[in-house]
Amino acid sequence: MNAHPTNPPQSGHGTGGWGALSRLPGNPMMWILIWSELVVFGIFFAGFAIAHILQPDVFISGQNSLNRFLGGLNTMVLITSGLCAALAVHAQQAAKTTRMRLWLAGAIGLGIVFLGVKYLEYAEKLTQGIGLDTNTFYTLYFLMTGFHALHVVFGIFILIIIGWKNSNENLEIGASFWHMVDLIWIILYPLVYLLR
Repeated sequence: MNAHPTNPPQSGHGTGGWGALSRLPGNPMMWILIWSELVVFGIFFAGFAIAHILQPDVFISGQNSLNRFLGGLNTMVLITSGLCAALAVHAQQAAKTTRMRLWLAGAIGLGIVFLGVKYLEYAEKLTQGIGLDTNTFYTLYFLMTGFHALHVVFGIFILIIIGWKNSNENLEIGASFWHMVDLIWIILYPLVYLLR
């Protein structure tokens, strides 16, 4: 008989010792990635706001040159795509794999539309001779929206993979990443395009 009692594993609320992160859907490492990306974008947003205060005329002029309609259109595209991702999760939970894949295809297609609209915006600026080195506003505009566009590309690949190798865990974490991309744009659009 063992004289020393065995201590139960200290794994927080789930397996793997992730504590509160174990309560979240999917792999906790993806949540760490999501939160770190939110911090990076938060730094971008703070830097943009400070630069706006320091150079208000440059920023107002730059904002006035942006295509607010295309930015607003892209906002609606990403919100709708986020809805498609949420409906894919709901379909997966109802064991409707075909419907889940159709909703994911909708989210992916709208992500591609977003990138196409962003390409039109960039092409318009570049044909006007406006680039990263034009002024502080455009440097931040191209860096922030370009970094976000890279996240859209990465998110599309994630959605493709989880549509192919689907499981509840994969789908929930993939949809969570996609919602993070949506959330960032919902903050980025008014900050860069609208706020004076």
